[in-house]
Amino acid sequence: LYFAPEQGNVVFGSAIDGWGFRIGQFVQMYSEKMGINSEVLLKTLWGDYYLNTKSKKIMKGAQSKGKKPLFVQLVLENIWSLYEAVVVRRDKEKINKIVNSLGLSILPRDSRHADPRMHLNAICTQWLPISQAVLAMVCNKLPSPLDMTEERVEKLMCVRSRRFDSLPLQTQALKQAFLECKSDGTAPVIVFICKMFAVDSKGIPQNKPRPLTQEEIAQRREQARKRLADKLANQGKQMGENSENPAANASTRGHQVPSQMEQAAMNASQQESEQRDHFIAFARVYSGTVRRGQKLFVLSPKYNPSEALAKLPENYSPDDDLLIPHLSSCTVQELYLLMGKELEDVQEVPVGNVLGIGGLEDHVLKSATLSTSPLCPPFTPLNLEATPIVRVAVEPKHPSEMPQLVRGMKLLNQADPCVEVLVQETGEHVLVTAGEVHLQRCLDDLRERFAKIELSSSEPIVPFRETIIRPPKVDMVNEDIGTQQKVAVIHLKKEDQSKYPEGFGVDSDGLVTLNTPNKLAAISVRALPLPEVITQLLEENCDLIRAMEHFNLSVKEGREVQEINSTTLEAIKIFKQKLEENLVGRKWRNAVNQISSFGPRRYGPNILLNGLKDYERPSMWQCLDKNSRDLGAYRDFDNSIVSGFQLAALSGPICEEPLMGVCFILEKWDMSYKVQQFVQTHHHSPTEGQTSKTEVYQEITSKENSLANLNPMLESSEAQHGQIESNETPAKSSEAGQCNSAVVVTDCYGPFSGQLIATMKEACRFAFQAKPQRLMAAMYTCEIMTTAEVLGRVYAVLSKRAGRVLQEEMKEGTEMFIIKAVLPVAESFGFADEIRKRTSGQASPQLVFSHWEVISSDPNWVPTTEEEYLHFGEKADSVNQAHKYVNTVRKRKGLYVEEKIVEHAEKQRTLSKNK
Repeated sequence: LYFAPEQGNVVFGSAIDGWGFRIGQFVQMYSEKMGINSEVLLKTLWGDYYLNTKSKKIMKGAQSKGKKPLFVQLVLENIWSLYEAVVVRRDKEKINKIVNSLGLSILPRDSRHADPRMHLNAICTQWLPISQAVLAMVCNKLPSPLDMTEERVEKLMCVRSRRFDSLPLQTQALKQAFLECKSDGTAPVIVFICKMFAVDSKGIPQNKPRPLTQEEIAQRREQARKRLADKLANQGKQMGENSENPAANASTRGHQVPSQMEQAAMNASQQESEQRDHFIAFARVYSGTVRRGQKLFVLSPKYNPSEALAKLPENYSPDDDLLIPHLSSCTVQELYLLMGKELEDVQEVPVGNVLGIGGLEDHVLKSATLSTSPLCPPFTPLNLEATPIVRVAVEPKHPSEMPQLVRGMKLLNQADPCVEVLVQETGEHVLVTAGEVHLQRCLDDLRERFAKIELSSSEPIVPFRETIIRPPKVDMVNEDIGTQQKVAVIHLKKEDQSKYPEGFGVDSDGLVTLNTPNKLAAISVRALPLPEVITQLLEENCDLIRAMEHFNLSVKEGREVQEINSTTLEAIKIFKQKLEENLVGRKWRNAVNQISSFGPRRYGPNILLNGLKDYERPSMWQCLDKNSRDLGAYRDFDNSIVSGFQLAALSGPICEEPLMGVCFILEKWDMSYKVQQFVQTHHHSPTEGQTSKTEVYQEITSKENSLANLNPMLESSEAQHGQIESNETPAKSSEAGQCNSAVVVTDCYGPFSGQLIATMKEACRFAFQAKPQRLMAAMYTCEIMTTAEVLGRVYAVLSKRAGRVLQEEMKEGTEMFIIKAVLPVAESFGFADEIRKRTSGQASPQLVFSHWEVISSDPNWVPTTEEEYLHFGEKADSVNQAHKYVNTVRKRKGLYVEEKIVEHAEKQRTLSKNK
């Protein structure tokens, strides 16, 4: 075990009563009294040991023999007796005896205090002060900065799975500065800021009132006397002048009004500056010494020292205005030592210390790296366990206060590392938070602290996911559907059912074929549900997929490739191996090597497979095998196919929510010979010939965008550039390793690449709708601690909110039950309040985002068989939870909803008309 009392890294204590100890303190005390070796007592004081009073020996097996453990005998019984004497019985004689035996001196006012807790606190803070116990543990057990290993240094310096040896040599040389931990002037200053936190202006040391010295008190007293004497003399003088000249008196009063207004304005501005929050950067020094007034480079998390090296001038310094992305400079204005909630002003902080830095709110958003060298790499930002999942749209009640809201949200984003602030395409300002309590805290901070305006917020917006499943074997009343193969049906919303696109086709197995609007290309796509294990793998390895995509994009565009570090390469190999182990069966044969892209945003839990027989595309896994980088070539307009898949994965057909756990297989991609001929013509002679690429493009677009003109133009272009081999298949690429989508064929339907994107997106959506569709809900893990008396009420609240109990166990040694359950995030609002009300405060839940779960009911389900009509009624009277969620999301997004406002309406008449 890492934490063990005998190792000295555990402190037992009570903060409210002010005591704390490590078992080493009692070992030192009892080893002298009892004459037992201190090392033996240290190992046995915590554990299943007891003291045999007859033999004066420490024996094992206290629990089996019914004896008191040594820790209870020597430690806990002493503390219990103190509590009993002071708090329970208030026995003065016994208290005095304990105080004298411990050699303590208690003030009379603490002894006579009416509250026994104050008396107890005075005794405990002298006998077992918690501050000394914690400080001793920190000094003895926390590792020294000099003990930092080379592995850890390389991990800190390598951001986003980059290899250490791929960094510039000047950057690699900084590794020695980390290991040496020097604080002299020769060492480079390296500071990592992990977060920003807001402090009230009264908490800043400069604004705190300090106690006055005797000389200052006497000086102020003299100044006050002088001001009073001057005031009385001026009043007497003015009274004499006023009696002689009343007109002058009126003019003097008129001059006093503006001065009073100026004084009020100054007071208001001073009060506003006092109420303003200050941001302190929570940081640690890894090398050198930070001094007040020092100028440093600010490296944001996206900064790349390799790109900056080429742009840096000679003899650079933080004073220079360097136009390098994600690099700026700042002056260290204030340095603070963090002493609990107090801040102590300091002039400099050497290496190895934790500190607070003031005045960086304009330079650092959430985390950054400060250094005297711009060749220092940025550190990896901290990963937070809480995932932001709940969002609300926020707006001011008075539109004129929008600038205050924008400023307040910016400050909130800086102050809270877990919150996210977005501005949507609709112009809405959105807060993304970890849950209901966090959301309420953020809104309160906005109202009272950062924006200081009245706000109105929308209902909490909960995200969903869309997926497909394997065809179910039983219907809604558990009747066997049968083994007959049903024809695939496309489930369309009412407004989409008016017409299918031209060239649309779907077979019995769900293969969807779709033509582009200009009929020059046809695409066939099939959708399959991914196994649940694969979906989890894709979610857990998002960072690896991003690294692979970044590497492949660099190779594809011919940019300088940043080699991936060995640890990440090993993780990618394991990731690929796990995919191969779980994608088994005839339909998944060689699927891992056929992956073209992940989506949405190129790293999500959906896959696009290249199922074309005559198209050898460069492998997604080319970072693992350098020899495979030259194998295969990208086909023309390949990027358009991938972009269409990304758009389809980003917004599904059920309610425009992202897809999850879906695999799309591209089984056919036929392009008209006209397009192939046109593209190949230009790549046979890219720089020579009578007609250049630009000229042909202009010629096509100028002839009224007519498809009828495309063929003669292609023929003339072919005649000019030479004979093209007629046996070249459409799947062959014109140039090895290059994507030729830059060549644009334009007609009245727009650029051909755009038509392919739209067609691929629609084909994916239709293929998705040809399979059984389901909605996925975000789920919380809910842990509830409660007593046996209110157990039934807890279960009632959980079942009402579609929760599911996973485990129930009794806490050992108590009457408390611990219930572990899962609860949909959409049903969690007001859950904590309701469960406290129903149980009279005896149950307290804790919610943490856990996973995504498929809702079993079909959102498009309607009764079809006689049994379903009998069980559910003609209109399925029981609530379809998935359909309810879908309608809620579609209403919020302004999409069509299939529901009647009034059902079973009856004509009503008044009594007077019935007479």
